Amino acid sequence: MQAKPRKTTAIGINHVALEVGDIDEALAFYGELFNFKLRGRKDKMAFIDLGDQYLALTEGRSQEPDTKRHFGLVVDDREAMRPLVQRLGCTILSSPFPSGLDFLDPWGNYIQVVEYASVQFIKSPEVLAGMGLPGLHKDDQVLKELKEKGMEPPQNS
Repeated sequence: MQAKPRKTTAIGINHVALEVGDIDEALAFYGELFNFKLRGRKDKMAFIDLGDQYLALTEGRSQEPDTKRHFGLVVDDREAMRPLVQRLGCTILSSPFPSGLDFLDPWGNYIQVVEYASVQFIKSPEVLAGMGLPGLHKDDQVLKELKEKGMEPPQNS
């Protein structure tokens, strides 16, 4: 009998890749929505730094706009982003969450904006400090959920 191979453990997501029509236009668009540092550019790609993760933009969108497939973009203040999304003329989608913010970027990428305080996603204190967000905290409910999993962050980070 052959031994069953050991399964690996998924630890997180290093990056999300989005197809856009034009890299410069995409950088300008996302620069209107949130502060970011450009990690780098190569050929028809650009990389937006998200601390210890990144958003990869690739020139050459070929599919129709997404209506189901999406990713959750974690921000420090979702409500501050809402008027920017509206001002930029994005298609706002109905959200499954009461105060959610779901929209399509100009290339049809479906983005669901979530607030750091209200999700279990954790950045280390070192990464938050490096991003200029050392005082960012979690809601009490999220802290309770994390504690139940044995993942309570130090000092309510």
